[in-house]
Amino acid sequence: MKKMKLGSTGTDISRMGLGTWSIGGGPAWGGDHDLKVVVDLIRQCPKLGVNLIDTAPGYNFGNSEKIVGKALEGMNREDVVIITKCGIIWNDRKGSLFNKVGDTQLYKNLSKESILEEIDQSLERLGTDYIDVYMTHWQAVEPCFTPISETMEVLNDLKAQGKIRAIGAANVDVNHIKEYLKYGSLDIVQAKYSILDRGIEEELLPVCKENNVTIQAYSPLEMGLLSGALPRDYKPVGAQIPKKWFQPENMSKAMDMMDAWKPLCEKYDCTVANLALAWILAQGEFINLLSGATTVAQIDENIKSAELELEPGDVAYMRKLAEDLEK
Repeated sequence: MKKMKLGSTGTDISRMGLGTWSIGGGPAWGGDHDLKVVVDLIRQCPKLGVNLIDTAPGYNFGNSEKIVGKALEGMNREDVVIITKCGIIWNDRKGSLFNKVGDTQLYKNLSKESILEEIDQSLERLGTDYIDVYMTHWQAVEPCFTPISETMEVLNDLKAQGKIRAIGAANVDVNHIKEYLKYGSLDIVQAKYSILDRGIEEELLPVCKENNVTIQAYSPLEMGLLSGALPRDYKPVGAQIPKKWFQPENMSKAMDMMDAWKPLCEKYDCTVANLALAWILAQGEFINLLSGATTVAQIDENIKSAELELEPGDVAYMRKLAEDLEK
C-alpha cells in the first residue's frame, strides 16, 4: 500500500484508511455484525498495509470505538493511526439538534466542557492513552454555537497534554478551514467525495492543497451503491433510504454508468468498486481515501484500488459519464 504524509505532521499514513461506521452496526446499518469477524478485520489491516483506522462516538453510540478498542487489545498500538471525533452527543447531554438514529436524538456540541467529557470517554472505549487525530465531526451551529477559536483552544490544550497528536475537522466549508488555520495546525479534513458527489472540487480541494491539509474522502462508494454488487431491484436500508443516489431513478442512472465502466474493468482487470476508488485517488496526491468494510475480503479487494494507475483519458471519461447523469 502506498503511503502519504498526514498534513504537516510527518506521520506516514496509508493512502487508504478503514472506515468503521458500518462496523459499529446499529439502526443506521440495519443491525450489528459478528464481533469476531470485524475485530479480525481491524487486526488484519496493518498486515495488509492499511495503518489508518477511522471511528467516532456517533457511530452507533460508541460501539464502533469499543470494537476498535477490542481490536487494539491484540495489536501493537504504534502500528496504527487512529482517528476519532468529537461534537456529536446524545442521552442527557444537550446541544443543537442534529438527527435521530433509531429513537435516539443526536445533538451537536463543540463546547470546551463537552469536548473534555468526550475525549476521556473515547480514550476509555478505545483502551488507549492517546488519539492520533482528534477531529470535529460536525461544525457548531446555533443555538449551541461555539466559535472555532474556543474549540481550537481546548484541542490545542489536549495536544499539549499528549492526549491527541493532530487536529482534524469534518464536514467543513472553506471559511471553516481558514478559521481553524488561524488558531493552530489543521492536518486533515474529512469530506464527502465520490465520483457522483464532486461538490468539494470547486473550493475545498484547492484550499486544502494550498495549506498542506490532507483531504480524506468519505463515502467514496456512496454507501455501497458504487460497489457494483447491488442488483437493480435493490431496496435501500437504514441510512441509505433518504440519500439522493438511492432514489429509484437516480440509482438506475448510476447503474447505467457502472455498466459503461465494464470495458475499463476488463482493461485494468479490476472491479467496479476498484474503479470508483481509484478515480478518487487519481484526483491528487494529497487525497486520502476512507473505505468502509466489514470483512477482510472486502478491505483486501478495496486495497487493489490504491495500486491502480488509471490513464488520464480514462479518468476524464469516467468524469464525463458522471457529469452526464446530472443533465
